[in-house]
Amino acid sequence: MKNYNSTLPLFTLKKNNSDFKNVKIGNSKDCADFIRQFYSDDIEIYESFFILLLNRANNTIGYAKISQGGCVGTVVDIKILAKYAIESLAQGVILCHNHPSGNLIPSEQDIILTKRIKSTFDLFECQVLDHVILTKDGYYSLLDNNEM
Repeated sequence: MKNYNSTLPLFTLKKNNSDFKNVKIGNSKDCADFIRQFYSDDIEIYESFFILLLNRANNTIGYAKISQGGCVGTVVDIKILAKYAIESLAQGVILCHNHPSGNLIPSEQDIILTKRIKSTFDLFECQVLDHVILTKDGYYSLLDNNEM
């Protein structure tokens, strides 16, 4: 009989210390200002999707770049989003992506994706607090505009 335990990966739960700056996120402007630092001069070239991970007090505990696409879109895998939220034990998350075109209005796909992510995260009691769209000069919050 084969011993399967020797071929399985070992998973552990531990906190890794880092130099990540913990910031209190109180509103969509705080989020836009904070997450903008993860974009560089390519904010007008590639669409990129990030997740901001928060504790119960809405302090940042981490972030992850989920995807980078082309000029008009990027693919977001909800399983990967959930992986980061679960592994960090986040109590809340804020979704963020940019629109290289400079158009701040969310597409129908942006709204549908946000609702799908929100319903998935509800299963493990992690709140999707907002979805922020960035452009070079501005931002748009789905929460502030009652689209979540």
